[in-house]
Amino acid sequence: MAIEKQLFRQVCGKFASGITIVTVLDSTGAPHGMTANSFTSVSMNPPLVLVCVDHRARILEHFHISFHFAINILSAGQRPLSDRFAGSGYDRFAGVEWKAGETGVPLLPDVLGSIECARRNVVTAGDHDILIGEVLHVNCQEGEPLLFYSSQYRQLG
Repeated sequence: MAIEKQLFRQVCGKFASGITIVTVLDSTGAPHGMTANSFTSVSMNPPLVLVCVDHRARILEHFHISFHFAINILSAGQRPLSDRFAGSGYDRFAGVEWKAGETGVPLLPDVLGSIECARRNVVTAGDHDILIGEVLHVNCQEGEPLLFYSSQYRQLG
């Protein structure tokens, strides 16, 4: 029996998640990024994380080509950044401050954490690719997270 798409989306929305911006460089060295809440840790030894990317996302080709990518964990005040990287049809990095991490990937300022990864594996699952990255470098800050629950941004407390 097939699950109704809207009902599946609704029930998955009952799982509160943090918001990240996943970043990568293309073959010319230009930065690309997308908002993602389908991110999780996978393993402590070796340290692995994953993020899921829709097959329709144009950025996916860059993840297949580039050996490195980064996960930028957004803080509560970074909703405009999340919205910017969730949109399409424009250069998401235009006017956005960033610095190159130790692997060269784009890292965003004032995030709660950044995780630089080496692409370890790509698994096709339904209409998404699961990018599995081995964690190479991390940075961590104090603060409150930007959360998403029931299709809305939320705050702790």
